[in-house]
Amino acid sequence: MVIHTSRDMRANPLFMRNQFESCDKWGIPLVKKDRINLNEVRLIACSDTRTKDSEKNKQCGVHFFVDDYRFDGIYKNPQRTLNKFSQYAFLLTPDYSTYVEMNPWRQIESVAHSRWCGAYWQSQGLKVIPSITWSTPSSYNYCFDGIEVGSVVAVGMIGCKRNKRRFLDGYNAMMEKIHPEAVICFGRALPEMLGHMINVDYLSSRKVER
Repeated sequence: MVIHTSRDMRANPLFMRNQFESCDKWGIPLVKKDRINLNEVRLIACSDTRTKDSEKNKQCGVHFFVDDYRFDGIYKNPQRTLNKFSQYAFLLTPDYSTYVEMNPWRQIESVAHSRWCGAYWQSQGLKVIPSITWSTPSSYNYCFDGIEVGSVVAVGMIGCKRNKRRFLDGYNAMMEKIHPEAVICFGRALPEMLGHMINVDYLSSRKVER
């Protein structure tokens, strides 16, 4: 059995998770602004990705607007899927849940895990677009952190119509803080959503070529 001392653990970047730049009081890793081709954005679900995928699928970006259990291992062991993900055009950061019922520390953890994955992928030369999620107005204090102003961002529309007002309040707060160049909208955007919207149909993202 391998015994890891405190010195070993403090020298382990996968334990400390402090190797990336941050710019907020929480130390949430910064996902830097990346540029992608906005003229034809197509997405594939992380659960549909394959090693040595087809050339058509490789032109897609990978999204994580699926149940958390489908990608929970990415944060724990990011190297395992690095080669597979590196074949795609870009990656959205994992969409870890920030449910209203979660305590704030748990929501902050979800945001931090998402940004850390994005910063890690960028450090490995991959193009990354941050996915953004929020819950109540109190979450605005951290859920938009770790993203450069003027970035392209992504939001998921699944379930947002159940509380349209809360979603739009958070969306408008995000727009005021980040001023995104464009918003990749996974699902049908609401008419009230402002900005340069890039709509990606949910069903089309599941039509993968094998």
